[in-house]
Formats: sequence, C-alpha cells, structure tokens
Amino acid sequence: MIPLVGFLPPDDPRVRGTVAAVERELMADGFVRRYTTESGVDGLPAGEGAFLACTFWLVDNLVLLGRREEARRIYDRLLALRNDVGLLAEQYEPRARRLLGNFPQAISHIALVNSACNLSQALRPAEHRAGM
Repeated sequence: MIPLVGFLPPDDPRVRGTVAAVERELMADGFVRRYTTESGVDGLPAGEGAFLACTFWLVDNLVLLGRREEARRIYDRLLALRNDVGLLAEQYEPRARRLLGNFPQAISHIALVNSACNLSQALRPAEHRAGM
C-alpha cells in the first residue's frame, strides 16, 4: 500500500523489494495471501485462501512499476472469479476453486474498481497519489 497512497514512489528500492518479496513469499497459485499461515501464528489451520484485495493491490503496484501486461493478466484472472452476478468474496481457494470468507466483500469490490481505474488509460489514481 505504501506507493498506492503516495508514501514512497514506486521506483524506490524499498517498494521494489517489497513487491519482489510479496511475489516470492506470499503468492500461491497466482494469488496473494495476507500472510504465511504455515506457522500457526493466527491459531487457524495452515492454508488460508488468498486474500483478493491483496491480489488487486499487487495489480496496482505492477501498474506503477510499468509491468502493465502482467498486471492485466492477473486482473483478468481475478475478474474470472466473480460469481454469476459479478460478486466476490473476501478470499479465494485456488486448489478447491471456490470463494471463501465474507461474501460479498466490499473491500474486494473496492479493490477491483481501483485496479480497473489504475489499468485504464484515462484514470490512474495510484499514479496521481504517487506524484507520477
């Protein structure tokens, strides 16, 4: 979220390093988890589903880093998860191919709209906030 709210520019090495760490350590089957669950720190069984808002935030960061094609592929994959009336849940379990958690989830839909704006040619709120 740091570059998305304009706290640091997207080309800052700390931002690039954080995005790389998220991709390396929190991506599972092409989606982003909130945190690693294998350690049991939350008292829940390992293997929480991917948090959809986090995956949309990755899309936004990839746009800021100039990785638009990759961002678009992930975004399109996220859109394909919607149910028959276009709603998303809080999480998605790729192996079981099902939505999990709170449903419908407002933060997932807000993130979807923000990512759509960031991917559009006309509206780019993340770039605006980042001072680009």
